Amino acid sequence: MLEQVAKGRTAFGARGIIEALPAKADGTLDEAAVDDTLIGAHLELQRLSSEFRQGPRLRETLAPIFASLRAAGSKTLRLIDLGCGVGYALRWLAAHRALPDDVELIGADFNPALLGLARAAAEAEGLPVRFVEADALKVAAEAPSGAVVISTGAIHHFRGESLARLLETTSRSAAACVHVDIKPSWVAPMGAWLFHQARMRVPLARHDGLVSALRAHTARTLLDAARAAAPAWSFGVLDGRVGLLPIVRIMHSLVGVRAELAGDVEARMGRLARRLWPSGGLSS
Repeated sequence: MLEQVAKGRTAFGARGIIEALPAKADGTLDEAAVDDTLIGAHLELQRLSSEFRQGPRLRETLAPIFASLRAAGSKTLRLIDLGCGVGYALRWLAAHRALPDDVELIGADFNPALLGLARAAAEAEGLPVRFVEADALKVAAEAPSGAVVISTGAIHHFRGESLARLLETTSRSAAACVHVDIKPSWVAPMGAWLFHQARMRVPLARHDGLVSALRAHTARTLLDAARAAAPAWSFGVLDGRVGLLPIVRIMHSLVGVRAELAGDVEARMGRLARRLWPSGGLSS
């Protein structure tokens, strides 16, 4: 693993984190220590999501999409969080009754330690959220006409062919998507480093903030990849315009829907649609 990160852009920070983890006799990392590190970092990032108002941002974007799907006759409405981690986004939506009760909330991840914590939190809070160790897009494909795939802080991990494959598969598996991530700008790397150094206690969480800012896709990259991969969909990037003061809105969201839904979704978004880059609406 150390050899894999040695030549990376942020190799120094990653190497230090890995070297601090205990190893087993065979030289592999101790799984329990790795899980504890991931859990600690995700709990820190959960606090960050709260401070950056990820929940309200998702609510204002998702509510018109699900209203449009219901009006179009979709029988099963399902929200699937890709790479849900400890489930903060879905638990916030459930706790605030941000979506109608007939929308199923499902978090999908491949890390059982994070899913265990997500399930325990949802149970303790009495929230109707299901967490599964599965491919989110396979879960979406079970109800393709009424499924919406979301992610928060995950899409920058998909690059090149993997980004195209994610978007193309989403267009076959679901009816809409909303991917929230850091918005690249001249100030983003510096701001991410300062903020995470000041607020985060877990080294991995500090490191992740800078890496995410460096790897984040521009609105143009997301839009071009989406249109090429899913020509039957319409897209826009909410808050995709960087502007003179990028610190005002530091997140943007790739929003996509099947083309036949675009007009109705735009109308239901109201004034929010004006913030869709580049045209103030959803387009193919």
